[in-house]
Amino acid sequence: MHATEIQTVDTVLDRMREIDRGLDPRDGLARFNRVYLRITELVAADLEAGFFHDPDFVARLDQVFAGLYFDNVALDEAGRTPGAAWRPLFRARADRAVCALQFVLAGMNAHINHDLALAVVATCAERGVPPGPGVHADYLRINEVLARAEAEVRRAVEPWLLRLATRDAEAVKHILASFSVARARDMAWCAVELLWPQRATPALFDDSVALLGQTVGLVGRLLVTPVLPPDLADELPG
Repeated sequence: MHATEIQTVDTVLDRMREIDRGLDPRDGLARFNRVYLRITELVAADLEAGFFHDPDFVARLDQVFAGLYFDNVALDEAGRTPGAAWRPLFRARADRAVCALQFVLAGMNAHINHDLALAVVATCAERGVPPGPGVHADYLRINEVLARAEAEVRRAVEPWLLRLATRDAEAVKHILASFSVARARDMAWCAVELLWPQRATPALFDDSVALLGQTVGLVGRLLVTPVLPPDLADELPG
């Protein structure tokens, strides 16, 4: 489902629920998808509550942003290779030596560090507004939504971490501590400021996006490093 086919945030939620129904709950993509669904539910609630300065912009950004994720899911479903930023998650999704939160962070890495800048640029261009202070203000308000969702996920994982042997727990904690949603979104905004003026030079824009994808993919490969003994596979929290 491409962004042009997504007309409402409810459409985004429906597609995420459809993806979830088609996956084994232990699938790495399913683990990311469930968290992304929760984040989108929180964004939808905040849109309804008037949390954002420009709710129409945020709603459209949510749709365009999700469309980039759906594009990669569609590539995988068609037997084709997802984009460079997403490949680590899709390739590792069945590895039972990778813990649930690693898959979530690998998906966030791909979606925030790569897709978010593209979504902001595309939404600004579509609406005829530059990515200035007004857009950035609502962009920062979304950080509060993500912080709530990230805290929920980490609370669910903490009891499981306590049951791990010290060596296993330290390996997992080292990887989990290497990624910050807030820092990723700060870097994504830097990418917006880099890409926005490059729109008029398509070759330069495409080269920058390709380089960004390769860089984000490298981080993704590190995030899905197998760290768990095989006998812990069935104990992974969802």
